Amino acid sequence: MHAATFTEGIYLVDFEFHPAGGRQGNPPVPVCLVVRAWPSGRTQRHWQADLQQMAAAPFPTGENALCVAYYASAEMDCFHALGWPHPVHVLDLFTEFRCLTNGLRLPYGNSLLGALLYYGLPSIGGEQKDAMRDLVLTRGPWSDADQLAILDYCETDVVALAHLLTTLQDQIDWPRALLRGRYMKAVSCIQTHGIPIDTAVLTLLQAQWSAIQDQLIADVDSDYGIFDGRTFKTARWESYLVAQQIAWPRLPSGALDLGDATFREMARTHVQVAPIRELRSALSEMRLANLHVGDDGRNRCLLSPFRSRTGRNQPSNSKFIFGPSVWLRGLIKPQPGWGLAYVDWSQQEFGIAAALSGDPAMMAAYRSGDPYLAFAIQAGAVPATATKKTHEFEREQFKACVLAVQYGMGEASLALRINQPVARARQLLELHRRTYRRFWTWSDSAVDEAVLGGRLWAGFGWQIHTRDELNDRSLRNFPMQANGAEMLRIASILLTEAGIRVCAPVHDALLIEAPLDELDAAITTTKTLMQEASRIVLDGFELGGNVKEVRWPDRYMDKRGVVMWNKVMHLLGQPTLA
Repeated sequence: MHAATFTEGIYLVDFEFHPAGGRQGNPPVPVCLVVRAWPSGRTQRHWQADLQQMAAAPFPTGENALCVAYYASAEMDCFHALGWPHPVHVLDLFTEFRCLTNGLRLPYGNSLLGALLYYGLPSIGGEQKDAMRDLVLTRGPWSDADQLAILDYCETDVVALAHLLTTLQDQIDWPRALLRGRYMKAVSCIQTHGIPIDTAVLTLLQAQWSAIQDQLIADVDSDYGIFDGRTFKTARWESYLVAQQIAWPRLPSGALDLGDATFREMARTHVQVAPIRELRSALSEMRLANLHVGDDGRNRCLLSPFRSRTGRNQPSNSKFIFGPSVWLRGLIKPQPGWGLAYVDWSQQEFGIAAALSGDPAMMAAYRSGDPYLAFAIQAGAVPATATKKTHEFEREQFKACVLAVQYGMGEASLALRINQPVARARQLLELHRRTYRRFWTWSDSAVDEAVLGGRLWAGFGWQIHTRDELNDRSLRNFPMQANGAEMLRIASILLTEAGIRVCAPVHDALLIEAPLDELDAAITTTKTLMQEASRIVLDGFELGGNVKEVRWPDRYMDKRGVVMWNKVMHLLGQPTLA
């Protein structure tokens, strides 16, 4: 497959738009569209009044045509807003530039302007682009001169796309590039749906958050005695850790590591840490006004696909409901007559590692349904008849070891996590190496390839240049994360193309919604297609899954956030969760 495949033409497309009503979280209002045929250069320019009269795009979008854009999910959002069918084939030059340069140091970033500067192609200045964007965001009315200026500005982007496509066409892996384009269409469907939010509680929380902070600190801290007013006292926290016999990671200076990543990791092992972590996070990160919720009560923001080095989505933590503290996810609530389902893959990274390495013992452990206990049995640490109930302590240690391997932890970090001597952590890691020898051979080979070959890649072409990234942990983790991202992309494509209303992708899960009388069928379809996605990525190896249902009038909640949610709701005089 190559450019000549598209006998009905290749069309470079750019919209200018603003959020409806000027409110972030609302769908876009297209202002204008410029389409340029490639390579002929024939150009169409359409103002918004013309666009609103069209039932479909003013250029071929069928099987034998190609639509080219930069950050195509935004253009596809405009297709949705206009009620136009999506093009069959989409090529996103943003995703291709990201894939070709991922891991390299880019002096001008990943924007269209950055890509043009990277290849030494002509472009307009950044200040001019900012000025024109600001003009579009005024939402009009625009004078005739303004309209002409906006159309001229829009046309500069499709001219830039022509230069970029000419430069990249021979470097593009066309079949996989078009798959990434399909994902950008799926992203647009997801962004258009958005996530249903309990706006009544959100409004109350926004109005009273500042006033209840002192009460919240007093309520949570009553069991700890750590805070002095609104100040977290490190010495008191250190005394608490000593009293609870919790070994806490330290910085090279010897001081406690109080970073949120450390709190998050320690909260997974020591449940008593979670409320303090949630409180610290809430006090430092709460920017409720930044959460993008539209007039219809839906959380919509850019999902920022392909932004991370592993190819995962990277939406803004402050704009996306799954970004802030986990207790805030209680704001997610289905509409009357509707339900939600959070569907994920079970132990996705372990399953990916087992399948890609071809380690028979690891694959057997995954298929057992409890890979952590299976690991302990395979290592000879517990009898074959052991269960989660009879050997909970041992299972937790072997679980921590599995996760440590996935995260690239060393023996010192693992020892802290399991609150055991370093010698015990070293023993667990050695048992992992002995039990899963083939996995470790494969993992070592990935590091060798990265060091000697200068890059790593996932099954459907997402790659990273590794000359500037020789961190052993990151290199070993990349195949699991990057192929996990491929799996989520394929699942998103399959689900949206099957008509499932996907509200959000969340790392290794998808949040869907459906009318209550259709929810069971939607869940069945979602599970089936997510299993299919795992088989596609893992050459037939199938990952299992879990489902969490939420039916109106209930609300969604992450179990890690229940305590904090209930404390906040109590202070607001709202119902708490059981």
